Amino acid sequence: MAEENVLRFVKTSDKARPPVFGSQSAAGADLCSAESCIVPAKGKVLVSTGLRVAIPSGHYGRVAPRSGLAVKHSIDVGAGVIDTDYRGELKVLLFNFGETDFQVNEGDRIAQLICERCTRPELMEVDTLEMTARGANGFGSTGGFGDGK
Repeated sequence: MAEENVLRFVKTSDKARPPVFGSQSAAGADLCSAESCIVPAKGKVLVSTGLRVAIPSGHYGRVAPRSGLAVKHSIDVGAGVIDTDYRGELKVLLFNFGETDFQVNEGDRIAQLICERCTRPELMEVDTLEMTARGANGFGSTGGFGDGK
């Protein structure tokens, strides 16, 4: 049986707007706010979309920021993994890293939902892990921060 590639959604509010792809090649479908609220400077707010979704099997949903909100208003999103078996309302955790409060209006596009393929590996505890050239070096160890690497 072929894997179905359909994102089903239900509106739970008359203020909900359907997800929509902003362009023919957009990776994510824009999610709109079903309410008006203020995201305080240096604060966060959980915003309703008024939607419940069914992520296609073999995928997970990733709620990702919209680049324009990030660049122009310092708005980011968090806690963005939607499992295939979750059927509650889709809400978006907005963080405001800016110095001023940010107004969200009902119908504003606040995030995007990207359906990404994923596998669920078997979990196995072992005594050791094979070594790699990188080893345990992390947090900038591969360069890219003005060190010429």
